[in-house]
Amino acid sequence: MRRLGPILLFSTLPLGGCQGWQSALDAHGPAAGVLARMFWTFVAVLATVWVLTMIALLLSLRRRRPAGADPLATDPATERRMTITVSIAIALTLVTVVSLTGLSYAAQKVLFAHKEGGLTLLVKGQQWWWQVTYEDPQPNRVFTTANEIHIPVGEPVLIKLESSDVIHSFWVPSLTGKMDAITGRQNQIQIQADRPGLYRGQCAEYCGLQHAHMGLLVVAESREDFERWREQQISSAIPPNDDERQRGMEIFMSKPCIMCHQIRGTDAGGKVAPDLTHVGSRRTIGAGTLETTRGNIAAWIVDPHGVKPGVNMPTIQLDPDEVQPLATYLEGLK
Repeated sequence: MRRLGPILLFSTLPLGGCQGWQSALDAHGPAAGVLARMFWTFVAVLATVWVLTMIALLLSLRRRRPAGADPLATDPATERRMTITVSIAIALTLVTVVSLTGLSYAAQKVLFAHKEGGLTLLVKGQQWWWQVTYEDPQPNRVFTTANEIHIPVGEPVLIKLESSDVIHSFWVPSLTGKMDAITGRQNQIQIQADRPGLYRGQCAEYCGLQHAHMGLLVVAESREDFERWREQQISSAIPPNDDERQRGMEIFMSKPCIMCHQIRGTDAGGKVAPDLTHVGSRRTIGAGTLETTRGNIAAWIVDPHGVKPGVNMPTIQLDPDEVQPLATYLEGLK
């Protein structure tokens, strides 16, 4: 029994990967459910094939020729039995492969059958972050955010995928499968969350030095909460109402930050870096690299390459007394 404990422990450790906010087997959406069921079906079928193969191997090893028998001698009855056995095995293998292939095609048909209606988002992969644009027939209701997607629970959301540099791959394991974002073309995938929650996504195609730190969050919430969030995101940034944040805004506007970042409602109109209009309301900065806190924002501003080596953000020259007001201003952009 003492030896059995460690064996059971180590044999069950891999099951820890079957749940969590970034597990394809912890399905919380229709597409992810189809993929999870297909995975377990494959596991069950292949495990059965492996067990039957091992049983056949063990039975064959137990068969022994009588002592003194000619090793080259053959028995017609045995040959017929072996021919029938091998033929059945080949037929079963063919049926298994065809069945699993058909199951895979059927799953793809479900995955790519987009439902009409719902939200439409344009998600553009960039090294190494996600630009998210919420489309709307009314141009004044279109807005852009970064690295965080909010969706209403139980409703299909169409994701249009593009890339501005190299090939990326959009993947939210608990909600759907992978889809590449390729420069010069647009791919589409639909996601849906069946229950409220926070789901982590990740770029699933190696795209450079910080590929592992190109994450995103999907926040599934009620329709009422989503509409409240959307109205907040559509609005321009609220001007600071205290001296420290006012000074932080002045510092931001006087630095090269405005050449890359946009803060709607101000003179900052850059389009090549994440929109910061409501950056303080996001859960993370740096595409999931750091939690959004005043200290982390300050660390990112002072040394972005120390936090995320290779990032395209340049190091901005700041006086020591400018860091805190600037971080406070950005944190307050809710």
